[in-house]
Parts: sequence; structure tokens; C-alpha cells
Amino acid sequence: MQRAVVVIVHTCNGKFGIDDVGTGLPVVFLHGFPHTRALWAQQLFALSVSVRCIAPDLRGFGESVTSGPFSMQQYAGDVVALLDHLRIEQAVLVGVSMGGYIAMACLRHFPERVFAMALCDTQANADDAAAQQKRSAMIRIVESDGVDALVRLLLPGMLGKSTQSLRPDLAVDMGRMMRSASPAGIVGALTALRDRPDSSDTMRGAAVPTLVAVGDEDVITPLHKAEELIALLPPGTHRRLDLIAGAGHASCFERPSAVTHVLSEFLSALQNQTSSFS
Repeated sequence: MQRAVVVIVHTCNGKFGIDDVGTGLPVVFLHGFPHTRALWAQQLFALSVSVRCIAPDLRGFGESVTSGPFSMQQYAGDVVALLDHLRIEQAVLVGVSMGGYIAMACLRHFPERVFAMALCDTQANADDAAAQQKRSAMIRIVESDGVDALVRLLLPGMLGKSTQSLRPDLAVDMGRMMRSASPAGIVGALTALRDRPDSSDTMRGAAVPTLVAVGDEDVITPLHKAEELIALLPPGTHRRLDLIAGAGHASCFERPSAVTHVLSEFLSALQNQTSSFS
């Protein structure tokens, strides 16, 4: 029997909107910027028959608290506070884009809580000087012209060319999701993204099973970033790299069945290694 979906939980770190459905191996889905937990809706629907799927709205997005501080360490602390609230010792962390940065921050600060990771359309590197300047410029856009102005700037690069051509309805849905974010949440996330530390050393010591997936039309963190990320993992680590055809930076949203398939294979392999989750 599946667990009931939970809408709002209160942890020591504040109020968070989450979905919690299924039983077994706990899998936490971390959305990107500037999205909500709805980004992972298709994966939760499909995978909750075999694992416990938990998808939170990150601090400042959706139904979660919007107050600072905002940093990758703080987001990671929110994830661990949620695990504590749900009495989960270890979980698989699945993160796309910013969610991947948060998963790596969890591994850096709370390694004992990470059972495995699936990192989608993300990278280990910190922002260089040019990228930091772009983040600061985006903050000024939100502060002067509002969220809609930033969405118009970001949306063309968020989805792959195939999605934009063949599924314009997804572009509409993505735009709606992005526009739901509060200015404070967006500015906080941009600050955290701009100032995040490099995670290369973290990944060099990542002795946990790791899946890396990337859309073949991702122009924000393209294939070579995924290859660099997986190459950092220490020898002997269970790892795999999957290319998602016809998807851009939001691969789990654009090609949900393809991403669900690679996640299902990865999670099945993990379940074969342990039967301690129930």
C-alpha cells in the first residue's frame, strides 16, 4: 500500500511543501531553478509503485518557506531536516540542475545521509567570474522588472530545440511553473547559485553509486559537463552515464518516460544490493 501524499510539513528548518508516495527505498527528488516539485510529477507517478518517492519544494519555491539564508549548504540542511522529520536515515538523492548542486552539497556536509545519487543536467563546477556576473545581472532584472522579465530571458534555454518545436504546450507549462516563484525565492536562489562552492573534490571522494543523465540538447550544462562530472568519481564506484535524446536542460520534464526508464534501472540495481528499506 502506498503512503498518503503529504502537502505541508513543518521541520526544524521551517515549512515545506512535499509529496511523499510509495514505500521501500527512499528517493528524494530535488527540482531545479526556478521550478517546483511538480517538475518531477511524472517520475513520482511511475516510480512510486516500487520505491518511496519524496519530492519537496525547495526553500523559496512552491509551498515552502521563502525566508533566507539561501545557500547550497542551507538547501542541503533543509533536505536533511526533512529526512529527520520523516525518520529516514539514508536516501537516494535525485537532483536536476540546481537540485544536483544541492545533492552534492548534501554529500559534502552530510555524507552519512546519502545512499546514492542521480544527477541530471548539472555539473560539479562553481560559477566562473562571467557566470557570477550573469547571476548578479539576473538579480537586478528581478528587482527592477519582476519575475516575468527573468522568465522571458531564461525560458528559451530551459528546453531543448525538439521540445520547443514539437511540444509548445510544454513550454507554456514550464513558463507557468517558473512564473509561480516569488521574487525573494528567485533572488535567494540566484545568490546561492552564484556563490556556490566547487564540488569537484566532493565528487572525487563520492564513494556512493552515482547516475549522471543529460539531455542531448542541453545548452546550459551540455554533455561534456556530464562527462567531466562522472570522470571525477573514484575508481571502483558504481556509475553510469545516460544521454536523454531530444531533451534540453529540463530533461525529466521534456522526456519524462526516458528519464524514468534510466532512473528505474538505476534504482532496481540499488534495491538488488539491499533489502533494508521498508
